[in-house]
Amino acid sequence: MEPSLEVEDREGGVRVLTLSNPARRNALDDGLLGRLDAALEPSPRVRALLLRSVGGTFCAGYDLTHLGPPREDGRLPDDALVACLLKLESHPAPSVALVQGAAVGAGFDLAASCDFRVGTPEALFLMPPARLGIVYSPEGLARATRLVGISRAKQLFLTARKLSAPEALDWGLLDECLPLAEASERALALCETLAGHAPGAVAGMKESFVLLSRAPLGEAERARLRALRATAFGSEDAKEGRAAFLEKRPPRFTGR
Repeated sequence: MEPSLEVEDREGGVRVLTLSNPARRNALDDGLLGRLDAALEPSPRVRALLLRSVGGTFCAGYDLTHLGPPREDGRLPDDALVACLLKLESHPAPSVALVQGAAVGAGFDLAASCDFRVGTPEALFLMPPARLGIVYSPEGLARATRLVGISRAKQLFLTARKLSAPEALDWGLLDECLPLAEASERALALCETLAGHAPGAVAGMKESFVLLSRAPLGEAERARLRALRATAFGSEDAKEGRAAFLEKRPPRFTGR
């Protein structure tokens, strides 16, 4: 079955976005990101967004078969992901992620890009870039840091620690944790509440929160971070990390 994104616009202004890529545990690829990006175009009819997925996994991350070294035109392999998640984060309509099962890598970041996260007891969060030999995007690092604090964010990114649903709730990564049926109802009810408020006021406060939480980087700092990421994506360790992950074995890193 081809990856798909179901878009359902419900009465009252709630847009429900359902990821469906069961063969890859709802992993994201450029095609699915393109459909998500299109569904995130602002519309006066959309006053709240509910992001969910089929099956028992929220999102297994970015499809590793689509990752590799920087492209000839200088683009990094996750540039489309970074742009799409920024679009979700800055969307004028507030968003709620229903996190059932694992949220790994880009799936973690996808949930973190939403304004609220309602999880189930089976929810699990994992950030594996250190195991894959890559430098994660500064936008994703900043999102996680704003949610859990810098010390805990370092634990997540530098040790690739798995975070269970109770821990995620305690750390502030989840706002609520409920059995699946209740979590589904709660996530939708929260979207309906958000959609019922004045859209201009909600959008204005959303943008204010985003601006207040950002420490702007200068051009030199951004160039340095991009160079670090490009080097990591093109490294032998990144190639080994992807192979080890797909082959379900420990990686053998050499520092090259």
